[in-house]
Amino acid sequence: MNILQIARKELLIHLRDKRTFIFMIAFPLVLILILGTALTNAFSSNLAVGDMNLLYKDNIRNGQLASSWGQFVQASQQEGITFTKAAADEDGLKTVQDDQYTAYAELSDDGIKYYGSPKNAIENNIIQGMLTVYADKFNLAAAAFKADPSPSSVANITVASGSFGNFIQETSLNKDKQPGSIDYYAISMTTMIAFYACLPASALIQNERTRRTAIRLGASPVSKIEIFTGKVLATTIVNFLCIAIVVLFSRLAFKAEWGSHYISIALVLLTEVVLAVSFGLACSYLFNGGAARAFIFIVIQVISFVGGAYFPIDITSGVVHQISQLSPLRWANQGLTQIIYSDQASAAIPVIVLNVGLSAALLIVSGLYMRKREGL
Repeated sequence: MNILQIARKELLIHLRDKRTFIFMIAFPLVLILILGTALTNAFSSNLAVGDMNLLYKDNIRNGQLASSWGQFVQASQQEGITFTKAAADEDGLKTVQDDQYTAYAELSDDGIKYYGSPKNAIENNIIQGMLTVYADKFNLAAAAFKADPSPSSVANITVASGSFGNFIQETSLNKDKQPGSIDYYAISMTTMIAFYACLPASALIQNERTRRTAIRLGASPVSKIEIFTGKVLATTIVNFLCIAIVVLFSRLAFKAEWGSHYISIALVLLTEVVLAVSFGLACSYLFNGGAARAFIFIVIQVISFVGGAYFPIDITSGVVHQISQLSPLRWANQGLTQIIYSDQASAAIPVIVLNVGLSAALLIVSGLYMRKREGL
């Protein structure tokens, strides 16, 4: 009963603090809107490719190579590439420099000389890649013909050298269910602001000392563990309520994707809030005065940066990768992404276990420090 009374008192104090509510709710929503709108193209899977026009000069004398080139041209035209045969006196390099064509190629029995336009990098790379595939296939067939010039080998070579097309085959799982910029920042900003709960948590005991009510609480017929539990419970409830509002608003107003596994998502966010509150309390006992708040603020910025709060971290090795794996935001973001976009509700289990385990360790440390003190 005493725990509930302490929790009720803390809830009333938090609910009167309008600045905290504005920060915990408005701050992430504004960041979701700004970053999600400004970085839309960075998360888009649709890439517009311009016209691909290849000017080529045909100096081929080998009949087999000429036949293979004709089949390649037919297959490539189906992929959207326009082939134009250069006139005898036409300067192909100049036409490419003048941006009249995407690229220019000179064909001969000895190989292909390719000149691409730097003004059309994407289209240039596509054409160059397709020509590389063509050259590799023909070289392989020619080598086989030299090894075995029999009629059956010639037939196989014709099939091999002429089997162009389908240069790129793409296979994906749930290709239509991919996070956009709003979706990504809805997750990352929510997990980031959830960890900001450690800031008010660090002031739970300090505020009692500042208001000089710590002595009265210590003299009251309420045990330290009841005071401790009531404060942790109230702070967790208030901060989780703020997180729930952010999630709900981002889904309704910004159309952010949060999937359908609401219980798993709620448990991940709840345990992260508990971890943040536990960390804030532990820091309030390990550091004196404003040092705790300064230390917490630095930690939040570091784990937000390496955890992918402001932009995705795609580094898979090295020191930065190792540091990012220590960020609670990193494993929370990864868990939520798997839950939402892979329909793997079980992905919440390792995140929850890790958050609860660290929270328990930090709360034990805080409880031990509280017991050693005469007051709170």
